[in-house]
This record gives sequence, C-alpha cells and structure tokens, in this order.
Amino acid sequence: MASNKNALGKGLGALLESAKTDITSKPSTFNNNQAGLISRISIANISPNPFQPRIDFEKNSLLELSKSIKEHGIIQPITVRKMGRDNFQIISGERRFQAAKIAQIIEIPCYIRIADDKEMLEMAIVENIQRKDLNAIEIGLSYQRLIDECQLTHEELSKKVSKDRSTISNFLRLLKLPNEIQKAVRDNEISMGHARALLSLKSNTEMINAFLKIKSENLSVRSAEELLRRKISNKINKFENLSTYETRMQNNISFSYKSKVKIKKKSNGKGQIIFNFKNQDHLNEILDKFDQ
Repeated sequence: MASNKNALGKGLGALLESAKTDITSKPSTFNNNQAGLISRISIANISPNPFQPRIDFEKNSLLELSKSIKEHGIIQPITVRKMGRDNFQIISGERRFQAAKIAQIIEIPCYIRIADDKEMLEMAIVENIQRKDLNAIEIGLSYQRLIDECQLTHEELSKKVSKDRSTISNFLRLLKLPNEIQKAVRDNEISMGHARALLSLKSNTEMINAFLKIKSENLSVRSAEELLRRKISNKINKFENLSTYETRMQNNISFSYKSKVKIKKKSNGKGQIIFNFKNQDHLNEILDKFDQ
C-alpha cells in the first residue's frame, strides 16, 4: 500500500513538473511556488517576455527605478508564468525586472500564474497598454498584434482593452505612416495629433515633406492641421489643362458670344465657364443670346 502511495506521489510530481502543467518549483516546495500565490524567485530563473510590446525603455528612468529598488526593494511584484522546473517567464513587469537586474537584486517577488502563449500575449499587451509612457506607435503595434496573433476582431479588441473602436482605429492608422514619421512619433519629435493630421495626405512623399515642415517650423497641432487643410484645398481647387476638344469649344463660344470666354476644369470634374464683358450693353448682348 505504501508502495502504491509513493508511486502515485511520484506520478503526480512528474505531472506537476511538466512544461504545460508545472506550477511548482519542486514537489517539496509546492506551497511556496504555487500558481495564484506570490513567491520570491531567483532572478536567474526568470526570462524576459518574448511578447513584450514595449520597444524602448528610457535609460535614465530605468536607472532611477533601479536605485529605488536597491533601497526599498520591489513594492509591486511582477507577474510570471511557470515554464518548467525552476523556469519562469515574465508576463508583465519587464521594466521592474530590468531595473532589479541593474540593482543586482538576487530574488524578486513574483505573482505566479499559468498561461498559454495567446493568453500571455493578451495579458502582456493589455497590461502594457495601460501604461502612460507607452508611445502611440507602440500602442498601435500592440493592437495590431492582438488582431493578427490572437485573431481578435475590432469589436473583441475594443472589449478586451476597454477602448471604443474609433480610438483603436486611430492608433492602427498610425501604422500606415512612413517609417520616418513613425520613428518621430515614437521618439516624441511630433505628437499623435500631428501624425493623424499627416494621414490626410495621400502619398508618402507628401507626408514626409509636410512632416519636415512641421518639424522645422515647430508647428502646433492646430497650425499643422491648418497647413494641411490649405494644402488639400489648393490641390482640390487646382485647375487642369483643357483637352484639344475643350479648347476648341472654348474658342467657339468666345467667337459666338463676341466675348473672351475661359473654361476652368478641376480634377474632380467640376469647373467654371467665365464670360468677360466690357460694359452694361455688352453684358445685355450676351444675356440676350442666352434667351434665344
């Protein structure tokens, strides 16, 4: 009977130590490293999050945090998942983890939970999106990863991150910007408002030229919007050259009405026919012809 009990215990221990279901460091320390609890884990046994949506960590801020951790310790535990025996992977809290490494901390408090790759990606991104210092491009990339890798619809994503669909769409649209402008948003050279205004232009060349002007003249978002509004308006109102047929008709009308006539045609197909008159009698003569 004892033999059967030991065999059962050994089988259960082996099961708990598998990569998929292991929630303990060792069978003998089950209560210390159990999922759902906070445990102190050696930093050497923790690996970074491969799904980390955060691209850049500001160096000075990281050093300040490391000094604080060295003096006061980590106040808020990081969240990890169990990968195997004495092997953990960060779900959220990468910045605290990196700062602790700089401070040469040996063990850090961790909240342990079980998650597959999809759940881990979702948790990591949702947690990081709430950070105030995450830039707009990083947020847009995070939303896109949730859509592509977790097969979420915009409606599902909206519920997942507690944002309305229009807000999500605005961040996703930023990923259509040329790389040069995306980098400027990421580096805080221009704001998301500037970037959204640039999206009103059609070609990458137009966007980059306008971006360089906004940057060189240090334009506010409102000034940038006005600049681009005028640019688009002028483009819409620009008249095209007349075809041979249209030019001939312009001359025929001019001859028929004994007046200088100008046909102006816009790119959208709309336009004007302008009659010039010398005096009131000439105007009346032209108007009389319209009545015929």
